[in-house]
Amino acid sequence: MSLALKMDLRSGSGDDLASIAQIQAASPEASQWDVPEYLKYDLLVAVCAGRVAGFAVARRVAEDESELLNLAVDPAFRRRGIGRRLVAVLASSHLGTFWLEVRESNLGARKFYKSLGFCEAGCRPGYYPDSAEGAIVMNVHT
Repeated sequence: MSLALKMDLRSGSGDDLASIAQIQAASPEASQWDVPEYLKYDLLVAVCAGRVAGFAVARRVAEDESELLNLAVDPAFRRRGIGRRLVAVLASSHLGTFWLEVRESNLGARKFYKSLGFCEAGCRPGYYPDSAEGAIVMNVHT
């Protein structure tokens, strides 16, 4: 597959949940949420070559604060700008402070978020129940 990639972004729906679940399962570094719960929040999917290639989900937690709950891209579509576009669109629709947590060991994601302007703001020890790994809290002002 070439690096040039036609991508459409749209709101996610119940029809996308099976694809989202597959992407999440193929992304052990991502949070492992109960996928149907995403429909309660702002769910955005990237569609490439007729299939869901990635997703991001966010929620507003206060008038001027929002949280990125999860972001994952199908391994076959990684490093093509999909995650960057998903986060940019969600952040632009959630003005104020945009927060996230990322596994301490996920250095690639931490570098990625820093490239988007996020700063490390703290740590939550034992945050991830599957491993008791700590989370780095990051934010950006949009």
